[in-house]
This record gives sequence, C-alpha cells and structure tokens, in this order.
Amino acid sequence: MKAIKIAGLSICTALLSASAFAQQVSVVPSPSQKKVDIKIDGKLFTSFLYPDTLEKPVLYPLRTADGLVVTRSFPLDKREGDPTDHPHHIGLWFNFENLNGLDFWNNSYAIPASRKNQYGWIRTDKIIKTQSGKTGVLEYHANWTSQAKEVILEEITRFEFSGTANQRIIDRSTTLKAVQNATFRDAKDGLLGLRVAHELQMPTNEDQKFTDDKGIETVVKGGTDKIAGGNYLTSEGKTGDTAWSTRAAWCKMFGRIGTDSVSVSIIDHPKNVNYPTFWHARGYGLFAANPLGEKVFTNGKSEKKLALKKGESVKFKYRVVISNGNKTLSPAQLNALAAGFAKK
Repeated sequence: MKAIKIAGLSICTALLSASAFAQQVSVVPSPSQKKVDIKIDGKLFTSFLYPDTLEKPVLYPLRTADGLVVTRSFPLDKREGDPTDHPHHIGLWFNFENLNGLDFWNNSYAIPASRKNQYGWIRTDKIIKTQSGKTGVLEYHANWTSQAKEVILEEITRFEFSGTANQRIIDRSTTLKAVQNATFRDAKDGLLGLRVAHELQMPTNEDQKFTDDKGIETVVKGGTDKIAGGNYLTSEGKTGDTAWSTRAAWCKMFGRIGTDSVSVSIIDHPKNVNYPTFWHARGYGLFAANPLGEKVFTNGKSEKKLALKKGESVKFKYRVVISNGNKTLSPAQLNALAAGFAKK
C-alpha cells in the first residue's frame, strides 16, 4: 500500500496565526458526577463522561466555537427530529467490535441481559491528569473488561484540547496494553467513532438496514426532511457514499447548521497501525476511522488482524477538528493540519 502524501504546507502561516490566537482552555473535573468539563474561552466545548451507567467513556456533546452542537443528542438527551437508531452511538468514542470475541462497539442499554455476556465494557477507574492553559490536557486510565470484570486490556488515553475563534481541535493518543493475550479480529465496527448531528447527515429517502457482528439488524429510517444536508470529502477526493471503505489520511464531514458552515474532520496519524485508515463513513451520520476492518472494506481481498501478547501494547493517535464560519476547512488547510499532527 503506497503512502499518501500530505501537501499544502504553503499555508503553514495560517497555522502559526491560529496558534497566536489560541484561546484559554479550562479542564474542570467533577469526580462525584464522573465527568470532566472542557471549556474554551469560558464556553463549554464538551464533557468527558465516564459513569458506570455507560458501557464506555465518551466526549459528549461536541460544539463549535460558536456553541453549535455537532453531535447527535440521542440517547443521552432528546432533540426533536433526531434519529433514535444505534443507541451505542454517543458523542465521540473509541472501541472495537471484536476483541477476543467480545463486542465492545455495539454494547448499550438496548442489549438484553441474556446476551450481555457477548459484549465488553470499558470502565474508567482513574483520572490521571487535568491541566488548563492554551492547551487543555486530560489523561485517564480505563480497563477493557468482560461482563465478569475480567480485564483484557488496560487503556491510557491523553486528550489535548485547543481552540481559536472558529476552530476546536482534539488530539487523542490512546495506548492499549494487553493484560492477557488479546486479538482484534478484522471487523467493520471500530475504532474511533462519532455520530454527527442531524443537519450534517447526508439526505436520503430510502431506509437502510445494517447488521452487526452478532446478527442484530438495525434499520435507519430515510426521509424527505429538509434538515439533513451534509457530505463527506476525503484527502483522496472521495465524496458522499463513495468515501465509505476507502483509505485516506483524513476525512471531512461538512454541511450547514442554521446559517453557519460547519465541518467535522478526523485526521489519521502516520504511525498508526495500517495507515492510512479505512473510513467507516456512513451517510446517516456514523463517522468512524477503522484501520482494523480491512476484510470488510476490501470485499475479502485482504485481512487485518491485530494480536497482542500479554504485556505488549499498541498506540493509536487521531486529531479531530471542528470548524465553523463562512467556509469550512479546505483540503490545503486540512493537509497542513495533518502535517503538523504527524510531527507529534
């Protein structure tokens, strides 16, 4: 697989300008509520939620610099017109469909108790660090466990949050260490995912059916509403539904919320496994980077299995960029942001 070149360095001056106008980030933990609020320029950007009532920790919701919510409200909140399919799609999350046979991705309150033993949990047990400043820092420790609380992986994740007048950036670095032999078997649903707001979905009139690794079918309803108006663009020039299953260094979902142009972009890191990643980017609003679903995305032509022996570890790094204003980020700007991220 040839490497994808990242160009557009001619606009590095724009990045320097952005850093010069970086806004203050406040990272505010609330241990009793099992959450950490992230405020930028005094305004709530997102919250890290890790209560045991959720099957995984999440960042929810995500907002633009102007306070527009870019993630779906369901299932933690209710907003008229929001789709209610896939209850495990909450904000921004990180997990996988098949780790040692357990499904961490599709686990939610909707799974019957009789089937819960087929699913995995990610339990955050320690906030390691919080730091405020021009860059806000949040580090936590979590365990990937079975229903019987048998630990398969230890996770240490570091978030770095930053922002300017019309941009928000999340840099995520996650290290997974095997407590026992651990195998990520090639599967469609993973690894870093978010579910966008209704306005950023791609419009469609047709119902869509999707089946998970356990054979559970979910129907995503189509409609003729005038709210959805989003689209995808990858660094390789793929747009719309053609972005799904293709490789690229970055992918952008963009549209309008009200009168504002908004984009949410995910940037892969060159040191990640199987770079550049495959994009599990669905028009209905699931936006995910999954380097470990190669068999599905190549129609069986090749396969990717990641195996860790006890004590071994692997690191994944991603950058999420949320922008708003008169125009969404151009390919050249995203290439420059990707080039800067590649140096971290």
